[in-house]
Amino acid sequence: MKKTEDQRDVFIRVAIDSDFDAIWPIFHDIVKRGETYAFDPDLTKEQAFVLWMRQPEVCCVAEYNDRIVGTYYLKPNMAGPGSHVCNCGYMVAAAARGKGVAALMCQHSQQLAVQRGYKAMQFNSVVSSNEQAVRLWQRLGFDIVGRLPKAFSHPQLGLVDSYVMYRWLL
Repeated sequence: MKKTEDQRDVFIRVAIDSDFDAIWPIFHDIVKRGETYAFDPDLTKEQAFVLWMRQPEVCCVAEYNDRIVGTYYLKPNMAGPGSHVCNCGYMVAAAARGKGVAALMCQHSQQLAVQRGYKAMQFNSVVSSNEQAVRLWQRLGFDIVGRLPKAFSHPQLGLVDSYVMYRWLL
């Protein structure tokens, strides 16, 4: 479908339940480190499955050579009058970071969001110390529309800010 910057084919598709066995190590590694997601680092695999695969509207995976190297979810950010804005979360396997997988997933999620009737996308908590992600989201058209001072407890840096980032999709 698309190629990363180093020309490796990456295919993005809707996840199925059996994909979670490959998603879990990615999810667990990222959440356990506690640097980017405000999820309980002690979530069980079963709890993570519900959080990542069941609660969102859709979960997708990025594959390279038939291996899952990334995943994202898409869901409404709010109900009712705010339901035209979606929310997404992205995770990339350590070995695939820096190869364009997150950018491809974000672009895919924006297309999927428009297909599903969303007009905007919002990231509720982008940790300010995750500078690579902040730069990527900005390059992909997101603006920092809010700063939450000391809203995230980073395991090495202590209390750091989180950003609310937003992009109109139409």
